[in-house]
Amino acid sequence: MTRSVLLVEDDLFDTMVVQKSFEKFSIQHKLYTAFNGLEALDLLLGRNGIEPISPAPEVILLDLNMPKMNGHEFLTELRQHPELSDIPVFITTTSSMDVDRMSVSGLGVSGYILKPLDFESSEDLVDSMNLLEKLLK
Repeated sequence: MTRSVLLVEDDLFDTMVVQKSFEKFSIQHKLYTAFNGLEALDLLLGRNGIEPISPAPEVILLDLNMPKMNGHEFLTELRQHPELSDIPVFITTTSSMDVDRMSVSGLGVSGYILKPLDFESSEDLVDSMNLLEKLLK
């Protein structure tokens, strides 16, 4: 069975940092990427002619600030699908403002990690380590 992670991120540099971190820590999950919330939902639900990720990803890494459909809108939509609502979601963002944390706190977020996501120097090391532990078990 293929284990996977969905990265929802509109910044190509941040996407490359995550890919390199997966390689560095020998994370064997297949990494799927979407550049906004709409693309992510297409990947999860198999919409618009896109083959759905199967089985569903074990973890979603979600940027908050994206075009078309941002992280808040994506999370709200995701939680409305029973088959997807249990997927752990870790927010990745450049913002350390408490207002951003509060805006997603009621949407079942597993952690909040400041970018760039590198598992080593993050200010949110506990959430980074929780994510790494989920991926390595």
